[in-house]
Amino acid sequence: MLVFLDADFCDNPKMIFNMCEPIAKGSAEFFLGSRMHGVSQKCLTPPQRFGNWLAARLMNLIWQTHYTDLGPFRAIRRTSLDQLNMLDTNFGWTVEMQIKAAQAGLKITEIEVPYRHRDYGQSKVSGTVSGVWHAGTKILYVIFREFWAQRFSS
Repeated sequence: MLVFLDADFCDNPKMIFNMCEPIAKGSAEFFLGSRMHGVSQKCLTPPQRFGNWLAARLMNLIWQTHYTDLGPFRAIRRTSLDQLNMLDTNFGWTVEMQIKAAQAGLKITEIEVPYRHRDYGQSKVSGTVSGVWHAGTKILYVIFREFWAQRFSS
């Protein structure tokens, strides 16, 4: 099993057990922590909130998922990750993983996770206009690339 989380301490590592338990018990193959609820949502910048909302809505519409976030805090079975054939190496990896998990029919669980304000430093993604632009365009590119590939690969 693999766990992903940002290293800026905004995600609470104490939640790792909670995220891994459903996978270990077999009730989930991919576990996503959502920051889009209550206090946690207020720790995100307006572009992050809007971008997460838009990307989740597009995925939910196209792949009939129930995502609320592209949160970096996630866990997945190693065998499940291998079957996804991930390609993206930067801003699009989160959305690609979520899309491919849905396409593969993985058992997906999403729950609210606590998220904190960043204590130090500035995010190179959400903390700059160019970071927001690059991440946003890459995320939309991956969504439409996967949609196009699915629709026209037959």
